[in-house]
Amino acid sequence: MATTPAGRMLSRQLQQMQADNTHGISCGLVDSNVFEWEVMLMISDDVKLYGGGFFRARLSFPLEYPHMPPKMKFEPSLFHPNIYPSGEVCISILHPPEEDKYGYESASERWSPVQTPETILLSVISMLSSPNDESPANVEAARLWREDPKEFKKQVRKCVRESLGDE
Repeated sequence: MATTPAGRMLSRQLQQMQADNTHGISCGLVDSNVFEWEVMLMISDDVKLYGGGFFRARLSFPLEYPHMPPKMKFEPSLFHPNIYPSGEVCISILHPPEEDKYGYESASERWSPVQTPETILLSVISMLSSPNDESPANVEAARLWREDPKEFKKQVRKCVRESLGDE
């Protein structure tokens, strides 16, 4: 599959990320499939939320990449307003490049072919620290974020401990 234009692009992007050694991000292929990446996000201790965690995720790229966005899923899921209980990430840049039928997002906030796996992962790391609770994927996490920050932080610390194998 690396013989397709999308496959060649993804192969180059993976090689570039591995060469750059972007701090806190490690990527590799799943079963030698350039369209399936396993990702490890190692969140810096100085990050307010999720700091110190090691979170595994998968990026699944469509054959239409870079014209269509990949899907990202944390395995196991994280407790976060913008992550569905299934682990799938809900962030504007991963939404298809079309008008939002609900009028919530502008087209400029959605997927664009200028995005790369690196910009996606950096955006997700930023999202972990700054949840958007206006359009939540996890309603309970958004409710706690707004109404009970102490309990929300308790749930986040549990996710961090689990990511380190401490539970």
